[in-house]
Amino acid sequence: MSDWPLLSLLVWFPLVGAAVVLALGSGRANLVRVVSLLITGISLVLAVCLYIGFDATTSAMQFEERTLWIAAFDVHYHMGIDGLSLPLILLTALFGVLIVVGGWGVTDRVHQYMAAFLALQGLMVGVFSALDALLFYVFFEAMLVPMFLIIGIWGGPNRVYATVKFFLYTFFGSVFMLVGLIWLYLQAGTFDIQSLHELPLGLTAQVWLFLAFLIAFAVKIPMWPVHTWLPDAHVEAPTGGSVILAAIMLKIGGYGLVRFSLPMFPDGAGALDWLVIGLSLVAIVYIGFVALAQQDMKKLIAYSSISHMGFVTLGFFLAFAIARNTGGTEGAGLGISGGMVQMISHGFISGAMFLVVGILYDRMHSREIGAYGGVANTMPWFAMFAVLFFMANSGLPGTSGFVGEFMVILAAFQANFWFAFLAGLTLILGAAYSLWLVKRVFYGEIANEDVGRLKDLTGREWILMTSLAILVLGLGIWPFPLIEMMEVSVANLVEQITASKLPVP
Repeated sequence: MSDWPLLSLLVWFPLVGAAVVLALGSGRANLVRVVSLLITGISLVLAVCLYIGFDATTSAMQFEERTLWIAAFDVHYHMGIDGLSLPLILLTALFGVLIVVGGWGVTDRVHQYMAAFLALQGLMVGVFSALDALLFYVFFEAMLVPMFLIIGIWGGPNRVYATVKFFLYTFFGSVFMLVGLIWLYLQAGTFDIQSLHELPLGLTAQVWLFLAFLIAFAVKIPMWPVHTWLPDAHVEAPTGGSVILAAIMLKIGGYGLVRFSLPMFPDGAGALDWLVIGLSLVAIVYIGFVALAQQDMKKLIAYSSISHMGFVTLGFFLAFAIARNTGGTEGAGLGISGGMVQMISHGFISGAMFLVVGILYDRMHSREIGAYGGVANTMPWFAMFAVLFFMANSGLPGTSGFVGEFMVILAAFQANFWFAFLAGLTLILGAAYSLWLVKRVFYGEIANEDVGRLKDLTGREWILMTSLAILVLGLGIWPFPLIEMMEVSVANLVEQITASKLPVP
């Protein structure tokens, strides 16, 4: 299958599938579900074929596809992947299947619901594989539409407010990136991302461009203080929307940093690394305390996501501080690798936690922590999985939540002791709000008679919980395949960001 256009298939097969599902209409709900599962299942097989055919010994782009798209501006339909994008494509394909299985019980406009998720899956793969900046921007913006519809149609009572806030925040950030891309095109005459990586730029230009791109990606991650749209979006989104938002969409901001901001503007990024490191530490510590104060389970997990994504941005920008301290590149890649592992791990864990809340909400129609208590008495198997996921969220050794955070903290020690100290507080805060929720919801006496009537996991829920538990434990016990997949690409990125791109005088 090496000659197949696998990346185009991964992008366009779900998009065409979305049109097919829409055409089936609302009167064939079961057929819609089966067809959606078939489409996402085939997409996952195609993603696995990418992994099998991927050469982890080179940092060069692989599975490249290039066709002239807009001749007047030298815009190409240019796709390709390396060790930084492949793990995120695999994550996207995997959650495509889980979302369809998890949304099997949806009864309201099933064809539109499944079509929106299929379209979103294809567009997200497009973001992770685009090697033309304008093509990247098109996919980046197009994702807003299906997510807007998912929250706006199947969301909670305040869904209109949440969708408008989500759209305005993300669109506002994207405008700065578009202005930056146009300026780069005027300088280089091309939108090719790899060519833009080689473009020499003055320090002032790099700083301004870095800030423009940072605004766009910071909103997506989201970083403090542009994070306030996320809790509202999560609370109002249906379970599937929350899962895809936390597991995949937040990672697009982190991916943008390693594909654009760091390699294109290394001197600007190095000059402002203190800003990103500072904002990351604020997110890790302050938002951890905010999570402790939440009474809504979804809001607690949403704030937890912001705190944990702070580890991602911290890891990415520690490379500059380490390079300054050591005078070389040795150890600079540890933080970037840790940030990438943290993104994948957070995808597993946050997706699992939102599914846990969704299962409870389907039965009790409440997300309030105070409405529960003693769930383990009536749903022991479900409680076992839930406790595992929340413990992984607090960084329990042996789970995926520990690996990325440990790598970033080790890198932080090489940069500055206080960075490591503040970052390490997340292990305490994460345990505090996770254990607080677990104790209130799953243990103690049954205070609500509705809890006493709860039924344990169904067969479909068993599949979801077991799959994610295997992934969380598998990555925690044996992270080597993931680290090996990205190792050479990370080393290449470190070389790019530690080499100045200032014009030769």
